[in-house]
Amino acid sequence: MRKRHIRILHTNDIHSHLDRTPQITSVIQSMRQQFQKRGDVVVTVDVGDHMDRRRVETEGTNGQVNVAIMNETGYDYVTLGNNEGLTFPHHVLEKMYDKASFQVILSNWLDLQTKKRPEWMVPWVVREWFGCRVAFTAVTAPFNDFYRLLGWVVTDPVEVLQRVVSKLRYDSRADIVVLLSHLGLQYDRVLAEKVPGIDVILGGHTHHLLETVVQHHGTFLAATGKFGEYVGEVSLTVDAETGRLLDVSGTCHAVEEAAPAENIVQLLKDYSQQADRQLAQAVIRLKKDLPLDWRGESPFGNLLADSLLNKVEADVAVVNTGQLLEGLSSGVVTRKDLHRICPSPINPCRILLRGKHLRRALEESLLDEFQELPIQGFGFRGKQLGNLAVAGMHVVYRPDAPPYEKIVDIRIGDHSVEDRKRYRVSTIDMFTFGIGYASLKEGDDVEFFLPDFLRDLLAKQLQRAEHIEAAFRKRWYRLDELAERKAVSAKST
Repeated sequence: MRKRHIRILHTNDIHSHLDRTPQITSVIQSMRQQFQKRGDVVVTVDVGDHMDRRRVETEGTNGQVNVAIMNETGYDYVTLGNNEGLTFPHHVLEKMYDKASFQVILSNWLDLQTKKRPEWMVPWVVREWFGCRVAFTAVTAPFNDFYRLLGWVVTDPVEVLQRVVSKLRYDSRADIVVLLSHLGLQYDRVLAEKVPGIDVILGGHTHHLLETVVQHHGTFLAATGKFGEYVGEVSLTVDAETGRLLDVSGTCHAVEEAAPAENIVQLLKDYSQQADRQLAQAVIRLKKDLPLDWRGESPFGNLLADSLLNKVEADVAVVNTGQLLEGLSSGVVTRKDLHRICPSPINPCRILLRGKHLRRALEESLLDEFQELPIQGFGFRGKQLGNLAVAGMHVVYRPDAPPYEKIVDIRIGDHSVEDRKRYRVSTIDMFTFGIGYASLKEGDDVEFFLPDFLRDLLAKQLQRAEHIEAAFRKRWYRLDELAERKAVSAKST
């Protein structure tokens, strides 16, 4: 028996934490050099969500900075996560990997119109080392309510893999099958149970860290957490005489203490300048500030809510002010300003919602524990939930009343909102996942509107002076404030 080693270096869910990529590259290149000196084969892969449009370099270069970094690092195979697939328009993603020196692998992805896999993607790759045939394939999460709006179809990963793995084992005579899975740990376990023939699953999506490989139903699972904190290493020990897999081991290597790779440092500087030039385009010259308040009504929050109502035909609009990180100051506002202030890849949507569920969300919006609630994931790139900004309605409330008893009236035009009646509400996709103001998840007939993000809606809303003036008109009224106004009005008459 002649033992040889195939080393797989893997990353996942870096989410454009580009400040860590010089260390990641350093670790990968050092390990590659070390293993190759021993005569080992080294393969480097990324399991998706390398990109995140929260990062200005990714936004300003349409992901080209990420592709360049992976080229320089020496990746061999990468797959797509939802941040690549769902946050870039179809025509941008089609050209994303034109300059890639690595191969994009994905087996459950089709073009909606042609029903075929794009030319820049392959379903699998089979390589032979030491007389051992190793197959690499990949799947990503099927968020088809969104993907279809962007012109893609992502098919059921279990059904696809049952066919693909069988084909790889029998038609391609693969001795080892390695899966890049952007599904999450729970679903990786399902794959291990339902799809025989997968030897190793390199995972991602749920940001889980497996410091050493774990075995589930005979399949080895590995993952490196999130944000480029670790580089994973999976070692396949094979019998070079028979091609048989003898052993699988793996660990994760922290990158924090590694010396940065100077070529990546310089690359980031170059692409940062390119992104700055691209995003320097002026959107508007504001004549006055647009303040923001996460704990109460504010003009900038109102403007965001108005932009949703203008984008989506509905009765009312609601959005959390935590989507905005700061107010807008008077003067020139650029695309980079809007990206900094509204970084989340959040899309508008419309739901049909009963009045009682709308009322509950508005009641919660008046409570400190919701306004200050930290939120992570589901596209949110802010700090805290914030209160609800509204459009198309007026809310009368008593700030000193007990929780969930503060709202006196919600009016749409001349009519009060009725608990059992259903209303068309323009809001954001995040709420349909039950995040933040959970009662908004109770809406049905959900319709999503892609590819626009909230910052795209803001850019359009800022174009007209009357929209800016409208943002300063109140929508939330304290009951005592209304009483005072009525008293003053009565005296004047």
